[in-house]
Amino acid sequence: MLETILKLNFCTLSFYDSYVIAVINEGEHIDHEINQKLINIMDEHYETPYVYITHRIHSYSVDPNIYPKTTTTKNLTGFAVVSDDYVSKNNAKIERLFFGKPFEIFSELDDAITWAKNLIEKGS
Repeated sequence: MLETILKLNFCTLSFYDSYVIAVINEGEHIDHEINQKLINIMDEHYETPYVYITHRIHSYSVDPNIYPKTTTTKNLTGFAVVSDDYVSKNNAKIERLFFGKPFEIFSELDDAITWAKNLIEKGS
């Protein structure tokens, strides 16, 4: 069930009870500064375990060096990338190497949501 939508200058976040779906704007670069903003928002919103799902509708870049810090985020249980773009999926495979928690790549948003719910249930 959708709780709230937060529109920022670089993305839109849709918060659900145990997962958040992020849609990053076209052409953005996710660096340490933007990552820290996201971490702060997640820490404020979630007091229980959750999964971060990035729905890669638009083309943008990610500094993979953000992931070691992201891995330490309180209550973050897993990370999912949803994309039907070959290059984006290959980039996500590289990003996964830097992330120390469950990290999966999906073509369909529904599959990522199902995985996220299962991951949270297993951790409970």
